Amino acid sequence: MVMVNEMKKKTLSLCPVCLKRIPAIITEEDGKIIIKKTCPEHGEFKDVYWGNAELYKKFDRYEFINKVVVTNTEIKNGCPFDCGLCPNHKSTTILANIDVTNRCNLNCPICFANANKSGKVYEPSFEDIKRMMINLRNEIPPTPAIQFAGGEPTVRHDLPELIKTARELGFLHIQLATNGIKLKNINYLKKLKESGLSTIYLQFDGISEKPYLVARGRNLLPLKQKVIENCRKVGFDSVVLVPTLVRGVNDNEVGGIIKYAAKNVDIVRGVNFQPVSFTGRVDEKTRLEGRITIPDFIKLVEEQTDGEICVDDFYPVPSVAPISVLVEKLTNDKKPVLSSHQHCGTSTYVFVDEDGKLIPLPRFIDVEGFLELVKEKIDEITDSKIHNAKVLGEIALKLPSLIDLSKAPKSINIKTIIELIIGVLKSDYNALAKLHYHMLMISCMHFMDPYNFDVRRVSRCCIHYATPDNRIIPFCSYNTIYRPQVEEKFSIPLEEWKKMHKMGNDEDDREDY
Repeated sequence: MVMVNEMKKKTLSLCPVCLKRIPAIITEEDGKIIIKKTCPEHGEFKDVYWGNAELYKKFDRYEFINKVVVTNTEIKNGCPFDCGLCPNHKSTTILANIDVTNRCNLNCPICFANANKSGKVYEPSFEDIKRMMINLRNEIPPTPAIQFAGGEPTVRHDLPELIKTARELGFLHIQLATNGIKLKNINYLKKLKESGLSTIYLQFDGISEKPYLVARGRNLLPLKQKVIENCRKVGFDSVVLVPTLVRGVNDNEVGGIIKYAAKNVDIVRGVNFQPVSFTGRVDEKTRLEGRITIPDFIKLVEEQTDGEICVDDFYPVPSVAPISVLVEKLTNDKKPVLSSHQHCGTSTYVFVDEDGKLIPLPRFIDVEGFLELVKEKIDEITDSKIHNAKVLGEIALKLPSLIDLSKAPKSINIKTIIELIIGVLKSDYNALAKLHYHMLMISCMHFMDPYNFDVRRVSRCCIHYATPDNRIIPFCSYNTIYRPQVEEKFSIPLEEWKKMHKMGNDEDDREDY
Protein backbone atom coordinates (compact mmCIF):
# COMPACT_ATOMS: atom_id res chain seq x y z
CA MET A 1 0.00 0.00 0.00
CA VAL A 2 1.39 3.40 -0.99
CA MET A 3 1.23 5.98 1.80
CA VAL A 4 0.53 9.42 0.33
CA ASN A 5 1.11 12.64 2.27
CA GLU A 6 -0.91 15.78 1.62
CA MET A 7 2.23 17.78 0.78
CA LYS A 8 2.02 18.92 -2.83
CA LYS A 9 4.06 21.53 -4.66
CA LYS A 10 3.31 22.63 -8.18
CA THR A 11 6.18 23.29 -10.56
CA LEU A 12 7.09 23.01 -14.22
CA SER A 13 9.21 20.23 -15.68
CA LEU A 14 10.05 18.67 -19.04
CA CYS A 15 8.73 15.71 -20.97
CA PRO A 16 11.72 13.32 -21.10
CA VAL A 17 10.81 12.40 -24.70
CA CYS A 18 9.99 15.66 -26.49
CA LEU A 19 11.51 18.07 -23.91
CA LYS A 20 8.41 20.24 -24.00
CA ARG A 21 7.58 22.12 -20.80
CA ILE A 22 4.79 20.46 -18.82
CA PRO A 23 3.21 20.91 -15.35
CA ALA A 24 4.52 18.72 -12.55
CA ILE A 25 3.63 17.96 -8.95
CA ILE A 26 6.12 17.23 -6.18
CA THR A 27 4.55 15.14 -3.44
CA GLU A 28 5.35 12.71 -0.65
CA GLU A 29 4.89 8.95 -0.92
CA ASP A 30 6.16 6.28 1.48
CA GLY A 31 8.59 8.67 3.14
CA LYS A 32 10.09 9.84 -0.17
CA ILE A 33 9.58 12.92 -2.31
CA ILE A 34 8.21 12.05 -5.76
CA ILE A 35 7.87 14.13 -8.92
CA LYS A 36 4.93 13.31 -11.22
CA LYS A 37 4.00 14.76 -14.58
CA THR A 38 2.02 13.98 -17.71
CA CYS A 39 2.85 14.85 -21.29
CA PRO A 40 -0.28 14.98 -23.52
CA GLU A 41 1.65 13.14 -26.22
CA HIS A 42 3.97 10.77 -24.34
CA GLY A 43 2.05 9.92 -21.17
CA GLU A 44 2.82 9.83 -17.46
CA PHE A 45 6.23 9.94 -15.79
CA LYS A 46 7.17 9.38 -12.17
CA ASP A 47 10.56 9.62 -10.47
CA VAL A 48 12.17 9.95 -7.07
CA TYR A 49 12.96 13.62 -6.40
CA TRP A 50 14.44 13.14 -2.91
CA GLY A 51 14.89 9.83 -1.11
CA ASN A 52 13.91 11.09 2.35
CA ALA A 53 10.91 13.35 3.01
CA GLU A 54 12.00 14.46 6.48
CA LEU A 55 15.41 15.59 5.27
CA TYR A 56 13.70 17.35 2.34
CA LYS A 57 11.62 19.37 4.82
CA LYS A 58 14.64 20.08 7.02
CA PHE A 59 16.61 21.47 4.07
CA ASP A 60 13.61 23.65 3.19
CA ARG A 61 14.43 25.72 6.27
CA TYR A 62 17.59 27.00 4.58
CA GLU A 63 15.91 28.38 1.47
CA PHE A 64 17.54 31.63 0.35
CA ILE A 65 16.16 33.48 -2.67
CA ASN A 66 18.57 36.07 -4.01
CA LYS A 67 17.80 39.32 -5.75
CA VAL A 68 17.25 39.30 -9.50
CA VAL A 69 20.62 39.31 -11.26
CA VAL A 70 21.84 41.35 -14.19
CA THR A 71 20.76 39.48 -17.33
CA ASN A 72 21.54 39.38 -21.03
CA THR A 73 18.53 37.63 -22.60
CA GLU A 74 14.82 38.46 -22.63
CA ILE A 75 11.81 36.48 -21.44
CA LYS A 76 10.04 35.09 -24.51
CA ASN A 77 9.26 31.39 -24.11
CA GLY A 78 9.46 30.94 -20.35
CA CYS A 79 11.92 29.04 -18.17
CA PRO A 80 14.00 27.08 -19.15
CA PHE A 81 13.84 28.21 -22.79
CA ASP A 82 15.17 31.77 -22.46
CA CYS A 83 18.70 31.03 -21.18
CA GLY A 84 20.58 33.01 -20.43
CA LEU A 85 20.72 34.50 -18.10
CA CYS A 86 17.13 35.68 -18.39
CA PRO A 87 15.39 38.10 -15.98
CA ASN A 88 13.72 35.14 -14.23
CA HIS A 89 17.09 33.94 -12.95
CA LYS A 90 17.80 34.62 -9.28
CA SER A 91 21.46 33.65 -8.74
CA THR A 92 24.70 35.10 -10.04
CA THR A 93 27.45 32.85 -11.38
CA ILE A 94 29.57 31.36 -8.60
CA LEU A 95 31.34 28.81 -10.81
CA ALA A 96 31.45 29.05 -14.60
CA ASN A 97 32.12 26.07 -16.84
CA ILE A 98 33.69 26.46 -20.24
CA ASP A 99 33.87 23.35 -22.41
CA VAL A 100 37.12 23.98 -24.26
CA THR A 101 36.78 20.85 -26.44
CA ASN A 102 34.74 17.69 -26.89
CA ARG A 103 37.83 15.71 -27.88
CA CYS A 104 39.05 13.17 -25.36
CA ASN A 105 41.94 10.75 -24.77
CA LEU A 106 39.53 8.14 -23.39
CA ASN A 107 36.69 6.30 -25.09
CA CYS A 108 34.44 5.56 -22.12
CA PRO A 109 31.52 3.13 -22.63
CA ILE A 110 29.18 5.50 -20.76
CA CYS A 111 30.06 8.52 -22.92
CA PHE A 112 28.15 9.32 -26.09
CA ALA A 113 29.19 12.90 -26.79
CA ASN A 114 32.91 12.86 -27.49
CA ALA A 115 34.25 13.78 -30.92
CA ASN A 116 34.99 10.19 -31.88
CA LYS A 117 31.38 9.08 -31.30
CA SER A 118 29.61 12.20 -32.51
CA GLY A 119 31.83 12.62 -35.57
CA LYS A 120 32.11 16.35 -34.86
CA VAL A 121 34.64 18.51 -33.02
CA TYR A 122 33.44 21.29 -30.73
CA GLU A 123 36.48 23.36 -29.86
CA PRO A 124 36.14 27.14 -29.49
CA SER A 125 39.18 29.16 -30.46
CA PHE A 126 41.45 30.80 -27.89
CA GLU A 127 39.89 34.20 -28.72
CA ASP A 128 36.36 32.75 -28.41
CA ILE A 129 37.17 31.43 -24.95
CA LYS A 130 38.80 34.69 -23.89
CA ARG A 131 35.65 36.54 -24.97
CA MET A 132 33.51 34.13 -22.93
CA MET A 133 35.71 34.77 -19.89
CA ILE A 134 35.42 38.53 -20.32
CA ASN A 135 31.63 38.14 -20.51
CA LEU A 136 31.70 36.29 -17.17
CA ARG A 137 33.92 38.90 -15.53
CA ASN A 138 31.51 41.61 -16.71
CA GLU A 139 28.72 40.13 -14.61
CA ILE A 140 27.71 42.01 -11.46
CA PRO A 141 29.30 40.80 -9.28
CA PRO A 142 32.05 39.37 -11.53
CA THR A 143 32.23 35.57 -11.72
CA PRO A 144 34.90 34.59 -9.16
CA ALA A 145 35.64 30.99 -10.23
CA ILE A 146 36.01 29.20 -13.56
CA GLN A 147 36.38 25.57 -14.57
CA PHE A 148 37.83 24.39 -17.86
CA ALA A 149 35.97 21.24 -18.87
CA GLY A 150 35.19 19.10 -21.90
CA GLY A 151 35.73 16.51 -23.32
CA GLU A 152 39.21 16.34 -21.88
CA PRO A 153 40.66 19.87 -21.62
CA THR A 154 44.28 18.69 -21.48
CA VAL A 155 44.20 17.60 -25.14
CA ARG A 156 44.30 21.31 -26.01
CA HIS A 157 47.91 22.42 -26.35
CA ASP A 158 47.03 25.98 -25.36
CA LEU A 159 45.46 25.04 -22.00
CA PRO A 160 48.28 26.60 -19.95
CA GLU A 161 47.78 29.85 -21.85
CA LEU A 162 44.03 29.73 -21.18
CA ILE A 163 44.71 29.29 -17.46
CA LYS A 164 47.17 32.18 -17.47
CA THR A 165 44.64 34.39 -19.29
CA ALA A 166 41.92 33.52 -16.76
CA ARG A 167 44.25 34.61 -13.98
CA GLU A 168 45.05 37.87 -15.79
CA LEU A 169 41.33 38.57 -16.23
CA GLY A 170 40.86 38.41 -12.46
CA PHE A 171 39.35 34.99 -11.74
CA LEU A 172 40.17 34.18 -8.13
CA HIS A 173 39.83 30.43 -8.57
CA ILE A 174 40.69 28.42 -11.69
CA GLN A 175 40.04 24.70 -11.79
CA LEU A 176 40.49 21.94 -14.32
CA ALA A 177 38.07 19.01 -14.77
CA THR A 178 40.23 16.14 -16.00
CA ASN A 179 40.57 12.36 -16.21
CA GLY A 180 44.21 12.84 -15.22
CA ILE A 181 45.86 10.96 -18.09
CA LYS A 182 48.17 13.82 -19.11
CA LEU A 183 49.00 14.59 -15.48
CA LYS A 184 51.12 11.45 -15.36
CA ASN A 185 53.63 13.76 -17.07
CA ILE A 186 55.08 15.61 -14.09
CA ASN A 187 56.54 18.37 -16.26
CA TYR A 188 53.11 19.08 -17.75
CA LEU A 189 51.66 19.23 -14.23
CA LYS A 190 54.34 21.73 -13.24
CA LYS A 191 53.46 23.85 -16.27
CA LEU A 192 49.78 23.96 -15.26
CA LYS A 193 50.73 24.94 -11.73
CA GLU A 194 53.03 27.70 -12.96
CA SER A 195 50.27 28.98 -15.26
CA GLY A 196 48.10 29.71 -12.21
CA LEU A 197 45.86 26.65 -11.87
CA SER A 198 44.10 26.59 -8.47
CA THR A 199 42.47 23.16 -8.30
CA ILE A 200 42.45 19.85 -10.16
CA TYR A 201 38.94 18.41 -10.35
CA LEU A 202 39.96 14.79 -10.78
CA GLN A 203 37.57 12.16 -12.15
CA PHE A 204 37.80 9.45 -9.49
CA ASP A 205 35.28 6.61 -9.66
CA GLY A 206 36.46 4.36 -6.83
CA ILE A 207 39.20 2.60 -4.89
CA SER A 208 38.95 -0.70 -6.77
CA GLU A 209 39.26 -1.56 -10.44
CA LYS A 210 35.56 -2.47 -10.96
CA PRO A 211 34.12 1.07 -11.35
CA TYR A 212 36.79 1.95 -13.90
CA LEU A 213 36.29 -1.21 -15.93
CA VAL A 214 32.54 -0.58 -16.06
CA ALA A 215 32.56 3.18 -16.66
CA ARG A 216 35.87 3.78 -18.43
CA GLY A 217 36.65 0.46 -20.10
CA ARG A 218 39.98 -0.01 -18.33
CA ASN A 219 41.44 0.10 -14.82
CA LEU A 220 42.50 3.70 -14.25
CA LEU A 221 42.99 3.47 -10.47
CA PRO A 222 46.82 3.25 -10.71
CA LEU A 223 46.75 6.36 -12.91
CA LYS A 224 44.68 8.30 -10.34
CA GLN A 225 47.09 7.30 -7.61
CA LYS A 226 49.98 8.43 -9.80
CA VAL A 227 48.37 11.85 -10.24
CA ILE A 228 48.09 12.27 -6.46
CA GLU A 229 51.73 11.21 -6.11
CA ASN A 230 52.83 13.68 -8.81
CA CYS A 231 50.88 16.50 -7.17
CA ARG A 232 52.69 15.76 -3.91
CA LYS A 233 56.05 15.86 -5.68
CA VAL A 234 55.45 19.26 -7.29
CA GLY A 235 53.69 20.79 -4.28
CA PHE A 236 50.26 21.08 -5.88
CA ASP A 237 48.01 20.67 -2.85
CA SER A 238 44.50 21.32 -4.14
CA VAL A 239 42.85 18.25 -5.69
CA VAL A 240 39.14 17.48 -5.51
CA LEU A 241 38.12 13.87 -6.19
CA VAL A 242 34.97 13.63 -8.34
CA PRO A 243 33.21 10.25 -8.33
CA THR A 244 30.22 9.67 -10.61
CA LEU A 245 28.01 7.63 -8.29
CA VAL A 246 26.23 4.66 -9.92
CA ARG A 247 24.15 2.15 -7.99
CA GLY A 248 25.61 -1.33 -8.20
CA VAL A 249 28.91 -0.01 -9.57
CA ASN A 250 30.54 2.14 -6.89
CA ASP A 251 27.89 3.03 -4.31
CA ASN A 252 29.58 0.56 -1.97
CA GLU A 253 32.85 2.54 -2.18
CA VAL A 254 31.63 5.91 -0.86
CA GLY A 255 33.24 5.41 2.56
CA GLY A 256 36.41 4.02 1.01
CA ILE A 257 36.77 7.05 -1.29
CA ILE A 258 36.36 9.41 1.69
CA LYS A 259 38.97 7.47 3.68
CA TYR A 260 41.34 7.57 0.70
CA ALA A 261 40.89 11.35 0.58
CA ALA A 262 41.58 11.55 4.34
CA LYS A 263 44.82 9.60 3.94
CA ASN A 264 45.89 12.12 1.30
CA VAL A 265 44.55 15.21 3.03
CA ASP A 266 47.83 17.04 2.39
CA ILE A 267 46.90 17.04 -1.31
CA VAL A 268 43.14 16.36 -1.47
CA ARG A 269 40.88 19.24 -0.47
CA GLY A 270 37.59 17.41 -0.88
CA VAL A 271 35.37 14.84 -2.55
CA ASN A 272 32.42 15.96 -4.68
CA PHE A 273 30.11 13.02 -5.37
CA GLN A 274 27.83 13.33 -8.40
CA PRO A 275 24.96 10.80 -8.69
CA VAL A 276 24.53 9.65 -12.27
CA SER A 277 21.90 11.36 -14.39
CA PHE A 278 19.63 9.44 -16.76
CA THR A 279 19.65 10.37 -20.43
CA GLY A 280 17.62 8.91 -23.27
CA ARG A 281 14.57 6.72 -22.76
CA VAL A 282 14.86 4.84 -19.45
CA ASP A 283 11.98 2.73 -18.12
CA GLU A 284 10.45 3.66 -14.77
CA LYS A 285 11.54 0.51 -12.90
CA THR A 286 15.19 1.03 -13.88
CA ARG A 287 15.09 4.67 -12.83
CA LEU A 288 13.35 4.12 -9.50
CA GLU A 289 15.76 1.35 -8.58
CA GLY A 290 18.88 3.12 -9.86
CA ARG A 291 18.18 6.68 -8.76
CA ILE A 292 20.57 7.93 -6.07
CA THR A 293 19.41 11.18 -4.47
CA ILE A 294 21.16 13.38 -1.93
CA PRO A 295 19.56 11.68 1.12
CA ASP A 296 20.60 8.28 -0.29
CA PHE A 297 24.16 9.57 -0.59
CA ILE A 298 24.20 10.91 2.98
CA LYS A 299 22.93 7.56 4.28
CA LEU A 300 25.74 5.77 2.40
CA VAL A 301 28.28 8.11 4.00
CA GLU A 302 26.95 7.46 7.49
CA GLU A 303 26.87 3.69 7.00
CA GLN A 304 30.27 3.38 5.34
CA THR A 305 32.14 5.69 7.75
CA ASP A 306 30.62 3.87 10.76
CA GLY A 307 28.93 7.08 11.85
CA GLU A 308 32.08 9.22 11.90
CA ILE A 309 30.14 11.41 9.46
CA CYS A 310 26.37 11.30 9.93
CA VAL A 311 23.18 12.82 8.51
CA ASP A 312 23.14 15.79 10.89
CA ASP A 313 26.62 16.86 9.78
CA PHE A 314 25.36 17.85 6.30
CA TYR A 315 23.86 21.21 5.33
CA PRO A 316 22.37 22.46 2.04
CA VAL A 317 24.45 24.81 -0.10
CA PRO A 318 22.40 28.01 0.56
CA SER A 319 22.83 27.63 4.34
CA VAL A 320 25.99 29.76 3.94
CA ALA A 321 24.27 32.48 1.89
CA PRO A 322 23.71 34.78 4.92
CA ILE A 323 27.50 34.80 5.47
CA SER A 324 27.97 36.29 1.99
CA VAL A 325 25.29 38.88 2.71
CA LEU A 326 27.08 39.88 5.92
CA VAL A 327 30.44 40.12 4.09
CA GLU A 328 28.81 42.27 1.40
CA LYS A 329 27.42 44.66 3.99
CA LEU A 330 30.66 44.81 5.97
CA THR A 331 32.77 45.55 2.90
CA ASN A 332 30.14 47.58 1.02
CA ASP A 333 31.08 45.57 -2.05
CA LYS A 334 28.82 43.34 -4.13
CA LYS A 335 29.65 39.68 -3.47
CA PRO A 336 28.60 36.40 -5.12
CA VAL A 337 26.01 34.60 -3.01
CA LEU A 338 25.57 30.82 -2.88
CA SER A 339 21.83 31.12 -3.38
CA SER A 340 21.21 27.84 -5.20
CA HIS A 341 18.07 25.82 -4.49
CA GLN A 342 18.20 24.09 -1.13
CA HIS A 343 17.75 20.66 -2.73
CA CYS A 344 20.53 21.00 -5.33
CA GLY A 345 23.52 20.12 -3.19
CA THR A 346 24.85 19.40 0.26
CA SER A 347 28.20 19.41 2.01
CA THR A 348 30.03 19.17 5.28
CA TYR A 349 33.60 19.84 6.36
CA VAL A 350 35.65 17.34 8.30
CA PHE A 351 39.00 17.54 10.03
CA VAL A 352 41.32 14.55 9.86
CA ASP A 353 42.79 14.03 13.32
CA GLU A 354 46.30 12.78 13.97
CA ASP A 355 45.04 9.21 14.33
CA GLY A 356 43.10 9.43 11.05
CA LYS A 357 39.72 9.92 12.72
CA LEU A 358 37.21 12.08 10.84
CA ILE A 359 35.79 14.93 12.94
CA PRO A 360 33.01 16.90 11.19
CA LEU A 361 33.03 20.63 11.87
CA PRO A 362 29.41 20.63 13.20
CA ARG A 363 30.52 18.31 16.03
CA PHE A 364 32.53 21.07 17.73
CA ILE A 365 31.09 24.28 16.27
CA ASP A 366 27.48 25.27 16.87
CA VAL A 367 26.65 25.89 13.20
CA GLU A 368 23.04 26.87 13.88
CA GLY A 369 24.18 29.31 16.58
CA PHE A 370 26.75 30.85 14.24
CA LEU A 371 24.21 31.30 11.44
CA GLU A 372 21.79 32.95 13.89
CA LEU A 373 24.60 35.28 15.00
CA VAL A 374 25.30 36.17 11.35
CA LYS A 375 21.62 36.93 10.65
CA GLU A 376 21.44 39.06 13.81
CA LYS A 377 24.47 41.12 12.80
CA ILE A 378 23.20 41.66 9.23
CA ASP A 379 20.43 43.82 10.67
CA GLU A 380 22.91 45.87 12.71
CA ILE A 381 25.23 46.87 9.85
CA THR A 382 25.42 50.58 9.01
CA ASP A 383 27.47 52.67 6.60
CA SER A 384 29.96 53.45 9.37
CA LYS A 385 33.32 51.66 9.10
CA ILE A 386 33.88 52.23 12.83
CA HIS A 387 30.56 50.63 13.69
CA ASN A 388 31.20 47.68 11.36
CA ALA A 389 34.59 47.08 12.99
CA LYS A 390 32.69 46.97 16.28
CA VAL A 391 30.33 44.35 14.79
CA LEU A 392 33.31 42.16 13.84
CA GLY A 393 34.68 42.55 17.35
CA GLU A 394 31.35 41.47 18.83
CA ILE A 395 31.32 38.39 16.59
CA ALA A 396 34.87 37.51 17.66
CA LEU A 397 33.86 37.79 21.34
CA LYS A 398 30.80 35.56 20.78
CA LEU A 399 32.59 32.82 18.81
CA PRO A 400 34.27 31.03 21.78
CA SER A 401 30.84 30.25 23.24
CA LEU A 402 29.96 28.46 19.98
CA ILE A 403 33.06 26.23 20.01
CA ASP A 404 33.43 23.03 22.06
CA LEU A 405 37.18 22.38 22.14
CA SER A 406 36.70 19.06 23.96
CA LYS A 407 35.24 17.64 20.73
CA ALA A 408 37.61 19.44 18.35
CA PRO A 409 40.73 18.00 16.69
CA LYS A 410 43.84 18.19 18.87
CA SER A 411 45.59 20.36 16.29
CA ILE A 412 42.94 23.09 16.44
CA ASN A 413 42.73 25.98 18.89
CA ILE A 414 40.11 28.68 19.37
CA LYS A 415 42.44 31.50 18.32
CA THR A 416 43.08 29.89 14.91
CA ILE A 417 39.37 29.28 14.29
CA ILE A 418 38.40 32.85 15.24
CA GLU A 419 41.15 34.40 13.09
CA LEU A 420 40.09 32.35 10.06
CA ILE A 421 36.37 33.13 10.46
CA ILE A 422 36.96 36.86 10.97
CA GLY A 423 39.30 36.84 7.96
CA VAL A 424 36.52 35.34 5.83
CA LEU A 425 34.06 37.99 7.07
CA LYS A 426 36.57 40.66 6.02
CA SER A 427 36.51 39.18 2.51
CA ASP A 428 40.10 37.98 2.77
CA TYR A 429 40.39 35.35 0.03
CA ASN A 430 43.59 34.01 1.62
CA ALA A 431 41.72 33.44 4.89
CA LEU A 432 39.03 31.53 2.99
CA ALA A 433 41.72 29.41 1.31
CA LYS A 434 43.40 28.71 4.67
CA LEU A 435 40.05 27.67 6.13
CA HIS A 436 39.66 25.13 3.32
CA TYR A 437 43.21 23.88 3.79
CA HIS A 438 42.44 22.97 7.39
CA MET A 439 39.56 20.72 6.35
CA LEU A 440 38.27 18.13 3.90
CA MET A 441 35.02 19.02 2.14
CA ILE A 442 32.59 16.15 1.53
CA SER A 443 29.86 17.22 -0.86
CA CYS A 444 27.23 15.98 -3.27
CA MET A 445 25.67 17.80 -6.23
CA HIS A 446 22.61 16.13 -7.72
CA PHE A 447 22.38 17.47 -11.24
CA MET A 448 19.00 17.09 -12.92
CA ASP A 449 17.97 15.16 -16.01
CA PRO A 450 14.70 15.28 -18.01
CA TYR A 451 12.96 12.92 -15.56
CA ASN A 452 13.44 14.93 -12.35
CA PHE A 453 13.77 18.37 -13.94
CA ASP A 454 12.36 21.24 -11.85
CA VAL A 455 12.40 24.81 -13.21
CA ARG A 456 12.44 26.20 -9.66
CA ARG A 457 15.89 24.70 -9.22
CA VAL A 458 17.10 25.94 -12.62
CA SER A 459 16.10 29.54 -11.85
CA ARG A 460 18.29 29.45 -8.73
CA CYS A 461 21.31 27.69 -10.26
CA CYS A 462 24.69 29.30 -9.58
CA ILE A 463 26.84 26.91 -11.67
CA HIS A 464 26.65 28.12 -15.26
CA TYR A 465 28.07 27.40 -18.71
CA ALA A 466 29.46 30.15 -20.91
CA THR A 467 28.89 29.65 -24.64
CA PRO A 468 30.48 31.11 -27.80
CA ASP A 469 27.35 33.15 -28.55
CA ASN A 470 27.81 35.12 -25.29
CA ARG A 471 25.10 33.37 -23.32
CA ILE A 472 25.44 32.18 -19.73
CA ILE A 473 23.32 29.06 -19.17
CA PRO A 474 22.44 27.20 -15.94
CA PHE A 475 24.20 23.84 -15.64
CA CYS A 476 21.19 21.50 -15.73
CA SER A 477 19.34 23.30 -18.51
CA TYR A 478 22.56 23.36 -20.58
CA ASN A 479 23.13 19.61 -20.29
CA THR A 480 19.46 18.73 -20.69
CA ILE A 481 18.44 21.14 -23.47
CA TYR A 482 21.14 23.40 -24.87
CA ARG A 483 24.32 21.34 -25.22
CA PRO A 484 23.32 19.63 -28.51
CA GLN A 485 22.23 22.98 -29.98
CA VAL A 486 25.44 24.79 -29.00
CA GLU A 487 27.76 21.99 -30.12
CA GLU A 488 25.90 21.56 -33.41
CA LYS A 489 26.13 25.29 -34.16
CA PHE A 490 29.82 25.62 -33.33
CA SER A 491 31.20 22.21 -34.41
CA ILE A 492 32.95 21.03 -37.55
CA PRO A 493 33.19 17.44 -38.90
CA LEU A 494 35.94 15.39 -37.25
CA GLU A 495 37.66 14.58 -40.56
CA GLU A 496 37.70 18.25 -41.50
CA TRP A 497 39.22 19.09 -38.11
CA LYS A 498 41.94 16.46 -38.62
CA LYS A 499 42.88 18.01 -41.95
CA MET A 500 43.07 21.46 -40.37
CA HIS A 501 45.29 20.31 -37.48
CA LYS A 502 48.48 18.40 -37.96
CA MET A 503 48.54 15.33 -35.68
CA GLY A 504 51.34 15.14 -33.11
CA ASN A 505 53.57 12.12 -32.70
CA ASP A 506 53.55 11.77 -28.95
CA GLU A 507 51.48 9.18 -27.09
CA ASP A 508 49.06 11.75 -25.67
CA ASP A 509 48.16 13.00 -29.16
CA ARG A 510 47.53 9.48 -30.41
CA GLU A 511 45.09 8.99 -27.51
CA ASP A 512 43.10 12.09 -28.38
CA TYR A 513 40.48 10.25 -30.46
